[in-house]
Amino acid sequence: MPILALGINHDSAPVAVRERVAFAPEVMPSALAEARLALECPELAILSTCNRTEIYGEATAESVLAWIAEYHGVPLDELTSCHYQFTDESAVRHMMRVACGLDSLVLGEPQILGQMKSAYAVARESGSVGSTLHNVFQQVFSVAKKVRTETAIGENPVSVAFAAVSLASRIFTDLREQTALLIGAGETIELVARHLLDKGVKRLIVANRTLNRAQALAEDFGAEAILLADIPEYLPRADIVISSTASQLPILGKGAVESALKQRRHRPMFMVDIAVPRDIEPQVGKLDDIYLYTVDDLRGVIDEGKRLREQAAEAADEIVNVAASAFMREHRSLRAVDSIRSYRRQAQGISKDELEKSLVQLRTGGDPEQLLEQLARSLTNKLIHAPTVALRQATADGDLDRLRLVREIIGLADEDRSQPTDHSAPGPAKKKLK
Repeated sequence: MPILALGINHDSAPVAVRERVAFAPEVMPSALAEARLALECPELAILSTCNRTEIYGEATAESVLAWIAEYHGVPLDELTSCHYQFTDESAVRHMMRVACGLDSLVLGEPQILGQMKSAYAVARESGSVGSTLHNVFQQVFSVAKKVRTETAIGENPVSVAFAAVSLASRIFTDLREQTALLIGAGETIELVARHLLDKGVKRLIVANRTLNRAQALAEDFGAEAILLADIPEYLPRADIVISSTASQLPILGKGAVESALKQRRHRPMFMVDIAVPRDIEPQVGKLDDIYLYTVDDLRGVIDEGKRLREQAAEAADEIVNVAASAFMREHRSLRAVDSIRSYRRQAQGISKDELEKSLVQLRTGGDPEQLLEQLARSLTNKLIHAPTVALRQATADGDLDRLRLVREIIGLADEDRSQPTDHSAPGPAKKKLK
């Protein structure tokens, strides 16, 4: 059975379909057990994120797709038109590209590797990972690590939130010691908060027009929630200020920032105004010890980041292609082990039978030299019987490809024993008779 990777992602289906085939973390163990039973598949793993649902294992694509449709109560026709599938080397290559962030909505994003590791861990705990999937996943993780180490696939910012936090890293050598004030509580600020936590920032303050929304976001990130009106009081504590609201008027003016700088004894303050219209008065950027960036400043960083990531993606794809081919060569060689063992047992059985016959005759007074000759002849005849039959059959059928293959397998050189005679070639000159 070939290795299969089957899925539905952000490129193949809209969110309305993706959300219907997603697996919640709490149902994953039971879903794996149900799938293994229904598909009669001992090895299976499920990856389910906001952008993709994928199933890996040794099964047929038709049976897996039918099971997904039945499990989620989605018409099979809907999934048939928006799924993708890969087998063997293509499947391994796809899993590697996913783990490296090469197949992500945001090129090179690192979260997917952790999600794949989680999918593997859950499947292993559920007893649905055997030697094949274990080897595949280990190679996938190894390649993802190599890509992160040897390329710049994840180093350059490609989103506004990521760019803002990346710029902060350039201003402060250690973000773990800084306090960040986030103004607003929308999607962008939520992403900023996640990136800041990833960088090690421990002190976050979320300011919003409504306290309930600020508190809801603050709870997710262990932050402190305040109202916009409280900003002047908390601003002196902020080393990093990132703002993204829908306000039509500036929220932070030059006077409030000057006052905060005095209390900070002119320790530098990094500010990013992502909002349009702007939340921070442009005059703030003229103050000493203030590093103010707008969304236009970030656009250049983002464009450069995309360009560099695309260059890195080419190098990453090369690493993936080489690794996938190498893995499948090794995997196929392991599949041959059982055949090799059977062939060896067969040959050893023939040798043992012939040796026992010769030993019996030797004990009854047979001539040793004749018995050795007979043993060698009999052993040779039996060992070459199957290849001889194959050669004769291929020749009789006129199947030159099969004949060439059999000769190669049994170690015969490609000899050209039938050199054509060119009768048109001039022979030696005959002497004229006098």
